[in-house]
Amino acid sequence: MTATSHPPDRPSPELAGPGLGATAKRLFLSTRPAFFTASVLPVFVGTAQAAASLGHVDWLLLALALAATVLAHGATNVYNDVGDDVIGADEGNSARIYPYTGGSRFIQTGLLTRGEMARLALGLAVAALLMGCVLTLLRGPGVVLLGLAGLALGILYSMPGVQLSARGVGELAVAVGFGPLPVLGAVWLQGAPLDLGAVLVSLPVGAWVAAILLINEVPDRDADARAGKRTLVVRFGPPGARAVYLGLTALALGASVAAIANGELPLWYALPAVALASAGAMAARGISLESAARPRLRKSIELTLAIHALGSITLCLAILAHRFA
Repeated sequence: MTATSHPPDRPSPELAGPGLGATAKRLFLSTRPAFFTASVLPVFVGTAQAAASLGHVDWLLLALALAATVLAHGATNVYNDVGDDVIGADEGNSARIYPYTGGSRFIQTGLLTRGEMARLALGLAVAALLMGCVLTLLRGPGVVLLGLAGLALGILYSMPGVQLSARGVGELAVAVGFGPLPVLGAVWLQGAPLDLGAVLVSLPVGAWVAAILLINEVPDRDADARAGKRTLVVRFGPPGARAVYLGLTALALGASVAAIANGELPLWYALPAVALASAGAMAARGISLESAARPRLRKSIELTLAIHALGSITLCLAILAHRFA
């Protein structure tokens, strides 16, 4: 082990260094940017759907939407760390699988205080709303309503006292906030109709991102239970979580088939849809709390992230190919 190495279950101690550059890096990494694909890719799916309907893309609106989305997602991630620290869910979480579960660990390792994280979350949320104001000037007040809905779902997911994640509806909130809401929001922003086809292509995205949250809750089950955070995994245990995961996989496949039948997607998309569902079934088999199964659980978490990313990208390509090929 070299002098600069660090345990793989926490952020690097090197981030504690002095200077403006180190501070900026800490603030940026505390937002967990590796997970921004969960919010960015749905915007691309919705934009692809709009492009297929209109035949063009307003690139300025897309760029502004992506910026607002990333800022809101960053605020949600940071505030999630704050909320989990308040209730003690992250502090005693020794079973986490870093960097996928157990939060960013920035508060627990002393890289940032809870107050600093709370102020960062507020700053990011305000920046997202300001970006929404710019979009409002271009597309009208409906943008603010969409943005506030998404931001509210993200904040209420973690807010102590409300904490949707503790009430068995956090997974649904994330499915909506990172699925139909950004997909349909991007469709509307581009000026395309919000029809049945747009709804159908948004459903797999929501199911895939809900599956990410669900499987990430598995290693955190005991810590969440002690903190009173009654996620679906806490309520139903690994067998129930596995059943819900398979249900989400089936929903994504069923919505894809319905979109093909509705003419929104080409017939050949049935092949990647089935392949993604098969990968989901494989990932579900790794849901377990047994110590010996942790390497398999990690691989299932990584496979679930890949399903969301590859599925969203393939969905975009299929939508555009069906329209412009």
